[in-house]
Amino acid sequence: MQRIERIIEFLNQQPKDNFLRHALALEYRKLGEEIKARDLFLEILTESPDYIGSYYHLAKCLEKLEEREQAISWYEKGMAATKLAKDDHAYRELQAAYEDLVY
Repeated sequence: MQRIERIIEFLNQQPKDNFLRHALALEYRKLGEEIKARDLFLEILTESPDYIGSYYHLAKCLEKLEEREQAISWYEKGMAATKLAKDDHAYRELQAAYEDLVY
């Protein structure tokens, strides 16, 4: 819990910092607080669709919450974003997770 409190302190100073919001969402996931994590990842990607790292984690969160169709949609959005960013590694990671879910 101490990590979460420190991240929140930093976020109070820089509320739109995507790195901090992403880190907080990951901490929530570690605690099994998938809804809080999902909401943060959605916030990040709504405001910054080029924040590539959050697509995978959002989709995994949605899988855990049994929101399969939403997870598929976010994997697809992430793959499109990684193509634009020319991030082949992230694309392959998203594609593998997508295929595991779909096939």
